[in-house]
Amino acid sequence: MAAARGACALIQPFKPLWQRWLVKRIPAASRIALDHRRIFIMPTRTGMTFALVLILMLLVAINYQNSLSYGLTFLLLSVGVLAILHTYRNISGLILSAGVARPVFVGESVQLHLRLESAGQAHHAVGLGWTATALQPGDVLPRGLTALELTLPAEKRGWLHAPRLRVESVFPLGIFRAWSWLDLQQSALIYPRPLAGAMPLLKGGRPHSENEGHATQGAGVDDYQGLRVYQPGDNRNRLHWKAYSRGQGLLVKDFTDLSGHDVCLDFMALGGNIEDRLSRLCYWVLELSRRCQPFALRLPGFLSTMGSGDAHREACLRALALYGYRS
Repeated sequence: MAAARGACALIQPFKPLWQRWLVKRIPAASRIALDHRRIFIMPTRTGMTFALVLILMLLVAINYQNSLSYGLTFLLLSVGVLAILHTYRNISGLILSAGVARPVFVGESVQLHLRLESAGQAHHAVGLGWTATALQPGDVLPRGLTALELTLPAEKRGWLHAPRLRVESVFPLGIFRAWSWLDLQQSALIYPRPLAGAMPLLKGGRPHSENEGHATQGAGVDDYQGLRVYQPGDNRNRLHWKAYSRGQGLLVKDFTDLSGHDVCLDFMALGGNIEDRLSRLCYWVLELSRRCQPFALRLPGFLSTMGSGDAHREACLRALALYGYRS
């Protein structure tokens, strides 16, 4: 473990240099075909052991001048050379392209879709992943297409840009590894994590005059505010009988009817840090959209129109996700 940490410490200073060289060698693109400029090949640990055994066999053959030992050594050497060619050929010509990633909320996993295509031959036991230790295997038939899905954790809001994708194979013998690092320009929009709380309404908002005094009691348009003392004329269906049984008197559930008002969610009506505010606003954007209740969203430097529906919800969520980011 200590040796591994020491090796990582030695390699760390060279990583920026390697990244710059890799960007020039394999530029980013949404669709990439693997060729000799994009494929690297090196022996695996098994391959290094195989090479060591060949050297020992050659020394034995030289020492004893045994023609059978010479023949076996050079036969295995030719197998190793052929393994280099077949390992390279197994991923050469493979075409990779990126699909569209669906937006998710902070704390969820982003699903990144990949398409593997064959220009002619089959590609066997191809591994794909973000690190060499966590690869997802896949096979591609001759002139076929394979769809794979990789995940990344959504840890903060905004644009999540996927790191370079590792593509590798040790087929057929496992003594050589052919690999490449590809940037398929994959990105996903991450919305704030929804956080429940009181509705942050814009102060001074005015109701629609034509609906004043004609509020409906349709399901999903009332905002629960708490309990208040019962007054003659209150709806008896809203009596809180548990409070009455505890000797607290007649209390009714108090709701604010939102169906006849302009609902404007206001960033400045909230306290706390920016991320908590955005999370609270995100919750109410989702909740009001679920209720099919028209609303507007106000952020510093942004004010949406009053509206509802999927397009309005997505526009507001996008504004929350990208708040504070330069376009």
